[in-house]
Amino acid sequence: MGDYAKALGSKLRAIRQQQGLSLHGVEQKSGGRWKAVVVGSYERGDRAVTVQKLAELADFYGVPVAELLPEGRVPSGSEPATKIVINLERLQQLPADKVGPLARYAAAIQSQRGDYNGKVLSIRAEDLRSLAIIYDKTPGELTDQLIDWGVLPPEARPAHRVD
Repeated sequence: MGDYAKALGSKLRAIRQQQGLSLHGVEQKSGGRWKAVVVGSYERGDRAVTVQKLAELADFYGVPVAELLPEGRVPSGSEPATKIVINLERLQQLPADKVGPLARYAAAIQSQRGDYNGKVLSIRAEDLRSLAIIYDKTPGELTDQLIDWGVLPPEARPAHRVD
């Protein structure tokens, strides 16, 4: 199996261990539905897990399926822009009631980095996801809003997106 299967297996193992379950414990708790040897082979990446089985495992563990997927691997077409550059000059021109959370977040990042050029600030996709939670939007909706405000350039919008 490939690196993706091993990364998926690591996520499965981490979720199981967070719940304080051994492989045998999974078999017991599931009433034999999930055999220890099978779950172990998924976790080692030795055995391919189908989407259906992954969904069933997520349900068994009580977590969203997305929590079981390895980080950094998003199906193509739904990846956020690779470089997210906030226009700080434009941000300062907007009403604080609209951009307050973003302005505070940007200021915190600037402080952390010691980066006070005041013109632009590069952030990670993870930062955008965090901001989206603050604004109660999906990352795609927030990207659209930031483009509308002129804080992000139009090319920050991915061609195809799934929120």
